[in-house]
Amino acid sequence: MNPPSQAYALYHPAVQQWMYRQGWDRLRDVQEQAAALISAGQRDVIIASATASGKTEAALLPICSVLARRQEQGLGAGVAALLVSPLKALINDQYDRIAGLTEPLGLRLHRWHGDAPASGKARVLRSPEGLLLITPESLEAIFVRHGDRVGRIFAGLRYVVVDELHSFTGTERGAQLQALLHRVEEAAGRRVPRVALSATLGDFAGAAEFLRPRDGTQVAVVASTKPGGEIRLQVRGHVNPARPPNPDEEPADRAAIADHLFRVLRDGDNLVFANSRAAVEVYTDMLTQRAVHAGVPARFLAHHGSLSKEVREHVEERLKDPATPVTAICTSTLELGIDVGSVDSVAQVGAPPTVAGLRQRLGRSGRRPGQPAVMRVYVSEPELTAGITPADALRPELFQTVAMIELLTAAWYEPPGDAGLHLSALIQQILSISAQHGGAPASRLYTTLCDNGPFRRIDRTVFAELLRDMGRNQLLEQAPDGALLPGREGERLLGHYSFYASFHTSLDYRLVADGYTLGSLPVDRPILPGTMLIFSGARWRVVSIDTTQRVIELTAAESGRPPVFPGTGGEIADEVRRAMFGLYRSADVPRYLDATARTLLAEGRAAFHAYGHATRRVFPDGPDTLLFPWHGDRIMNTLAAVLSMHGLTVSQDGLVITVGGCTPARLLAVIGDLASGPAPDPIAIAAAVRAKQHDKYDRYLSEDLLNRGYAARALDVPGAWSCLAELSHR
Repeated sequence: MNPPSQAYALYHPAVQQWMYRQGWDRLRDVQEQAAALISAGQRDVIIASATASGKTEAALLPICSVLARRQEQGLGAGVAALLVSPLKALINDQYDRIAGLTEPLGLRLHRWHGDAPASGKARVLRSPEGLLLITPESLEAIFVRHGDRVGRIFAGLRYVVVDELHSFTGTERGAQLQALLHRVEEAAGRRVPRVALSATLGDFAGAAEFLRPRDGTQVAVVASTKPGGEIRLQVRGHVNPARPPNPDEEPADRAAIADHLFRVLRDGDNLVFANSRAAVEVYTDMLTQRAVHAGVPARFLAHHGSLSKEVREHVEERLKDPATPVTAICTSTLELGIDVGSVDSVAQVGAPPTVAGLRQRLGRSGRRPGQPAVMRVYVSEPELTAGITPADALRPELFQTVAMIELLTAAWYEPPGDAGLHLSALIQQILSISAQHGGAPASRLYTTLCDNGPFRRIDRTVFAELLRDMGRNQLLEQAPDGALLPGREGERLLGHYSFYASFHTSLDYRLVADGYTLGSLPVDRPILPGTMLIFSGARWRVVSIDTTQRVIELTAAESGRPPVFPGTGGEIADEVRRAMFGLYRSADVPRYLDATARTLLAEGRAAFHAYGHATRRVFPDGPDTLLFPWHGDRIMNTLAAVLSMHGLTVSQDGLVITVGGCTPARLLAVIGDLASGPAPDPIAIAAAVRAKQHDKYDRYLSEDLLNRGYAARALDVPGAWSCLAELSHR
């Protein structure tokens, strides 16, 4: 290697030969730093560096070297390395890449997920060895369906790798993963080093604590110090006219965005990120219609989670094929590390959901040597008229976008924020362990999951209450010897494939055209024969609906509308709102704004100063009062709940809390009274909130546990009281 590499000498000769065949002349900085730590196998390691910077190889080159040498010495039986990934598509992509490394070493490589061949899974059960690529859901399935084989499968486990760590932190799925990794170590009978990979970690301490609960300070962090490549960025502003469009007319702002996307993307490979599946369908259709009218090939394809595996894989293969330019309009499904080849540019329609998501999306471009990362962001604001709302006059979509870009350039990302109790995931794990072992005493469940496991915020009192709730709902029943077994409802849940996922899985209808499954659709509203749809970027008419088989038959049509999809955006962090406030007060104009975006920026700042936002937070609005706290969603949610507890009619929308039928003087008096008193118990605030069910198994929780879970997940009482104190002194 050139220059001399200390890491290179640690690698197995066959790994060195693999590197030579790849044409490598040097190692990346994270590869140099991680090799000795991982080879020693004594510590957990986080590898943090930009997309396409060699993180996967930084983990796998030393791991495969260690495993190859152990195999040569005749050591070990069972799966030696467990590689956990958040996406089936990412596993499929990595499987092809990793196989080229493992085959010359004589290491077996397996994949296990819902769409993987059954023969491969049977091979793992029959003769576990080598490396296993798996999703959390499939790992859960191994524990439930093959509990008696878990010890044999993981007896020789030497490493666990968690890819895209940031996608798990702070979620029910992340709590499930933490519990599963703890149970894997119990099965192996020892602590197994964990290696985590991520491109968007802003809080290494929080990430380390997530990776190794209770012992995060011992996790080694390998972070790239190499400066990023060139970034070419433009934010394009658009105005949505106050006059609604005619029924057969496209909204003017969307039409202008689609016109520009079509003009600049039609001849290359690109990704366009829209913030919802409905927006994906709308823009795919608009771009396809422009191609038809221009008489050119339609090279715009939809990609989102409701489309079938075959449709998504077709889009991914088209992106990899250099002979056929194609643009994929997608949700976050293409945000993670799936290899879709060398993308020329990335577009983002609407404000990014999070700074971390923006980083991931930008990283999909600029992967070729010497190629800059190119991103265009399209922002639309309503026309500035006499009737515009005070919040819309501030141009919040543009300011949120600019704030997130500025935070990105400062290398700030949302922290993990894992303060939740994750009671839904705990219910799942209790059922899983009871199924794995054919029953388990309550003391063992608590020791495994709470005392020694990741649910450390659950004390014995709360755990006992949870078990009572599970018994009351027939999730559990007690055997004569005291062991807890799955009850009738628990058996029903365990018997369905959806049990393995910690998140909601709806009973969707399959959409079929000419015998080909396009995808699936959650039908929460009536869909009747004759309904016109846009799906998979094409226009369809519903021919028939089979409610027994849950199938909707489609045929091609001349018009359509996107279906209604469930889903919400990301939570806006406190730091983002503070950055927005700073932008309003600043006179700087970012160079990456186009002319319309600069106009919107000036309009937002003018409204900010005209209303007096620099010094005031409370404003009259007819019979109502508007409160602008300039804090993140969690503090805003807490403020709204507290004000509602005190008899005020409250609604929250983005930047503003609207207090109905209330004068500014009355609101300020309430704020003063609250700020002068002690902060209430978060559980008392949660008790006043009506809609608290959020996660998959929340429906089985008592009101008390719902309150506890909501308080931990959705409220920030110290932050809210600090905000109230600030407001009361203005």
